[in-house]
This record gives sequence, structure tokens and C-alpha cells, in this order.
Amino acid sequence: MRAENKMRCISIILLLAMVLSGCASKESDSSEPKGKSYFTYFDTVTYVFSYAGDSTERFDERSAEVSALLGNYHRLFDIYHEYSEVNNLCTVNKNAGGEPVKADPILIEFLLYARDLCEMTDGMMDITLGAVLEIWHEHREAASDDPANATVPDKAELEEAAKHTGFDLLEIDKENSTVRLTDPQASIDVGALGKGYATEMAALMLEADEAYGYVLNVGGNIRTIGTKPDGTNWSTGIRNPDGEATDYALKIEIADMACVTSGVYERFFTVDGVRYHHIIDPNTLFPAMYYDSVTVLAKSSALADSLSTALFCLPYDESRALAEKLGVDVIWIFPDGTMEYTDAVASMIV
Repeated sequence: MRAENKMRCISIILLLAMVLSGCASKESDSSEPKGKSYFTYFDTVTYVFSYAGDSTERFDERSAEVSALLGNYHRLFDIYHEYSEVNNLCTVNKNAGGEPVKADPILIEFLLYARDLCEMTDGMMDITLGAVLEIWHEHREAASDDPANATVPDKAELEEAAKHTGFDLLEIDKENSTVRLTDPQASIDVGALGKGYATEMAALMLEADEAYGYVLNVGGNIRTIGTKPDGTNWSTGIRNPDGEATDYALKIEIADMACVTSGVYERFFTVDGVRYHHIIDPNTLFPAMYYDSVTVLAKSSALADSLSTALFCLPYDESRALAEKLGVDVIWIFPDGTMEYTDAVASMIV
């Protein structure tokens, strides 16, 4: 999985307090909140929290199930490493232009979902943009190694790479469980969707087990399962893009939904005083400049994750129209510090 999968700028205030105070160690009392952290999935930190009052043994079982599920998706979505026991996206990319790759049905379902999202967003959420994103990744890596080496990709190079993108290059055979990139220069990059999709699959597993009162935080991708045990909502802070990580532009309350933010301030490099962040507009092939952050609130973490990128790359009127069409709530923060949000957000503000 790409090391630069978009970092999220949302933190649940109560959960952060729990981690800092070490509540995860108070597992001898079933009434205490419980938490576990994992450092091996999607190149980020994952937290599993329970306020459900379950026993230590039951919490350990559920956390282990979440860990196993996330580990499976991490391997399937990895575009840099292959694994002996499974054909993953790295395998698919390496075989671009060759024979179809036999894939796990779970991966096939994910790719079909990604294709649906691409259609719903009119191409703004496109996992086949890998050839373009790889160029930006290389320039960010060079700047990270030595800021003196920071350069902006050549537009002609990006335009050439863009010729090797598009879902028409991806053949998905559900019946035979195979996938094939027809263009040898095409590649898949799921940084805008993979983590959110895996988070949602874990949340659905917990819901099926009636594990209400749980919260997942996968690299800042927040998914709450139900409400707090007392029926109240969870408090969440939306980061001020111009401030520190704990400086909030807005505080809201949510329940039984996902909350995901894409912002310009986590991964970027600077050339001649201009900051080039990691959220690439598929139309211009350059970083989208409409907002400093876009937060999406939706039942599905997969939908929220993908739309936080897609809506970021559209002018406000178009972005809002798409959000309303798809039935999600959104908070837009503009470069000048002003803010807009969909109507339902007003009732969530603390």
C-alpha cells in the first residue's frame, strides 16, 4: 500500500484523551473503555476502541477479528509488494498488458465498487490514475530526500501518462474471478479508497456481531458503530488547516457514521514558494486548489473516503451538487479560511 495514502485530519477528542491517558490498560474492569493499536496496516496507525462494556476476552476477540480483516485487505491492496499466498494489486500492475490475473473474489468486489464510484463521480474518483500519481509520488520523494531537489513534474510528461488511465483499460471478470490491465503502462492506485473500504468492511463485521459502542480509527479514517452506550453521540474535531493538529475549525457530534477529511497540509513539497500537495485533480493532472480541506460525513467509510478526494477536485457549486446528489454531508474549508457546509451539518455542530 502506498506510503503516502492521504492522511486524515480528523481526531475524535474523547478517543485521543483515552489514548493519552492509557485507558487501554484498564481492561480489568469491563465498564472501562478499551483500546488496541496496530501499526502494520496501510502504513498508518489503527485504533480499535470499545465503550460497549464488553469483557476483556470479548474485546480481544473482536479486536483480533478486525486486525485479521484489515491485514487481509492490506495485502490485497498493496501496490508495492507481492505475497506468496495471494495475487494482489501489485501482481495486477506487474502483469499489465499480459494475461488476466486470478484474483480473490474480495478483490474483484472491491474493483467493481471502485468502477461504480468512478461512474457516480464522472471520473473524479478513478483508481486507474496510477500512472499520473506515480510521477507526483517520485517528485515528492525526491523533495523529501533533499528539498533542494524539489521540482514540479513536466506537464507534457503528465499528459503522456494520462493516456494510460481510464477504466476502459481495466477488465474485470467476476464469473472467472480475474482482472487484467490491457495497457502495459497502466497501473492501479487505491490510495483514495482502499483504507476507507477496508475500514467499512471491518465496521460491517462489528455491526453484524452487534458490537455497538465501538469506534475504528484507521489512520484518521473514523467510523463509529452506533452511539455511546448512554445513547449520546461522539464528539469530533475538524482540524483548522492553518493551525496545529489540535487546533479545530469546527467541532461536531456524529453517530453510526464515518467522518473523513482530505487536506492540503499533510503531504506536500514546495517549489519557488508554491506548495504542491498530494490531491491530484484528474482533469488538470495537478494538485486541486479549490479548498484547504474537505470533510465528508456518510454512513459508509468507503464512500466518505473516496468522496473526500473527488469533491476536493471540483469547484464548489459542482462539488456541492454532487454531494447532495449522493446524499452525503460535507464541510468545505477554503484557502481564505471561510467555510461552507451542507444543511444537516448545522445540527451536528457542538
